[in-house]
Amino acid sequence: MAVEFVKQDYTGKIREVTIGAGDKAVKVGGANSYPFYLFEGALPNPPRIAWEVWDAETDQWPEACKEPFADVLTDPPAWAKKLVEKHGAEMIALKLVSIDPNGKNADAKSAVETVKKVLAAVSVPVLVFGVNSVEKDAEVLRQVAEACEGRNLVLGPVQEQNHKALGAGAIGFKHTVLASTPIDVNLAKQLNTLLGNLGVKEDKLLMDPTTGGLGYGIEYTYSVMERDRMAALVQQDEKMQQPLVCNLAPEVWKTKEAKLSAQDDPKMGEAKTRGITLEAMTATLLLLAGADVLVMRHPEAVAKIKTLIKELSA
Repeated sequence: MAVEFVKQDYTGKIREVTIGAGDKAVKVGGANSYPFYLFEGALPNPPRIAWEVWDAETDQWPEACKEPFADVLTDPPAWAKKLVEKHGAEMIALKLVSIDPNGKNADAKSAVETVKKVLAAVSVPVLVFGVNSVEKDAEVLRQVAEACEGRNLVLGPVQEQNHKALGAGAIGFKHTVLASTPIDVNLAKQLNTLLGNLGVKEDKLLMDPTTGGLGYGIEYTYSVMERDRMAALVQQDEKMQQPLVCNLAPEVWKTKEAKLSAQDDPKMGEAKTRGITLEAMTATLLLLAGADVLVMRHPEAVAKIKTLIKELSA
C-alpha cells in the first residue's frame, strides 16, 4: 500500500524583495513553505550571502580572517572588488565602523565618500551598515541615502528610535530598509508596522532579527526565527512576511573560541579551522531557521555554505 505523507497547509508566503539595481540586482524571499521543505512548497530564490567589508582598521579580527584580504584591508573599494572578482561575491555588506562614536567617530562626509567609492568599484548590490548608534546611524545613513539615490542600497540597522529619519530617507531616495530589533517576534512586528505606517513599501523592507554565534545565544535566535516564519506562513500575519537578514560574521568571530590561539589552549585545536567551522555551523543553523541573507566573512566558510545551499535547494 502506498504511503501518503502528511503535508503542512501553508496560508502565507514570504514576500520577494529586490536588492540593488541593474543586471546584478538580487531577489530574495518568495518561499511558500518552511526552509528547504521543497516537498511541501517552492523556494524560488535560494538564500544569498553578503560578504563583509569594513571601512576602518580591523584590529578586532583574528589573523585567520585578515589573511585572505591582507592586501586590501585598508582599501574598502579594492576589498569589495577582490570579493567580487576572485571570490564571486553576489552582494557586499559594507560596515561603516569608522563612524562609531566610541571609536574613530568619523563624520558623515567621509562615510558617504567611502560608500560612493565602493559603489563605483562594484556593480553588485551593497548593504550599508551603521554601528548600532541610533543618533549617528540616523545622521550618516540618511546622507548616504541621499548621495546614492536610486542605487537601491540596503540601509541598516533601522531601529524604532530612528525609523522615521531613515525610513523617510529610504523612501525619498529609493532604497531598501533593514528593520532591526532585539531577538523578539512582537518587537519585529511592531517595527514593521511603524515603517509601513510611515510609507515604506513591503517590497522595500527586510528584517534583521539579530543573532548570536554558536554557543552564544544561537538557540534563542533559532527559536525566535522559527516563530517569525510560523507567523508568516501558517498564522497569516502579513506584517511578518518579509525576508530575514542575519548579520552573523561579527557575532562568530568576536568570541573567545574563534580568537583563542592553539598555543594558548592546545586542546582547542588549530585556530583557523576552529573559526571557520564556527562560522559555517552558525550559518547552517540560521539557514534552517529561515534566513534569506547571511552576512559572512571567511572565504572557506562561505564556500561550505554555498555548497550546502545548493544541495538543500536541489
